[in-house]
Amino acid sequence: MRFITNMKKKSLKERFLLVIGILFFMIYLVLGLIILFMKDFPMDMPMNYRIAFGVLLIVYAFIRCWRIINDNKE
Repeated sequence: MRFITNMKKKSLKERFLLVIGILFFMIYLVLGLIILFMKDFPMDMPMNYRIAFGVLLIVYAFIRCWRIINDNKE
């Protein structure tokens, strides 16, 4: 409920940036999962590099999510 009332207080620009932030969080998360679990990955990359890159993208996605939540508390 607090999120909905906080959403009404935001300007159109702030709401747009919130939606873009959530969209990019989802993009990074899904991209990291695809890199980790796709069997026929189109790039010739060793498995240990794929795991490291996928985990790095997922961690970055959660850092972005944490920043969105902290910016939204104001």
